[in-house]
Amino acid sequence: MADQFSNSADQVSAPATRAVAVVAHDTNPLTDIPKALYVGTGGDIFMRGVSGSADQLWKNVASGAVLPFRAQFVRATGTTAADILALY
Repeated sequence: MADQFSNSADQVSAPATRAVAVVAHDTNPLTDIPKALYVGTGGDIFMRGVSGSADQLWKNVASGAVLPFRAQFVRATGTTAADILALY
């Protein structure tokens, strides 16, 4: 199958080309900074962005939501959402 975008530079606003399961952890950052997060099972997400200086609680994130947020940390404590994917 031909990929007509194979020679295009990847940008943060471009669609993701891969997804990796997020394992929430209280001290470990995500391995790579994603373009966005997909939330499979809704709930709260306690996280910090790549340029953030403090964690923020995102309340009642709906199942199936795509958050265009470049998270550096997704904390286990305070996160009730599940089946989160980092989109790259």
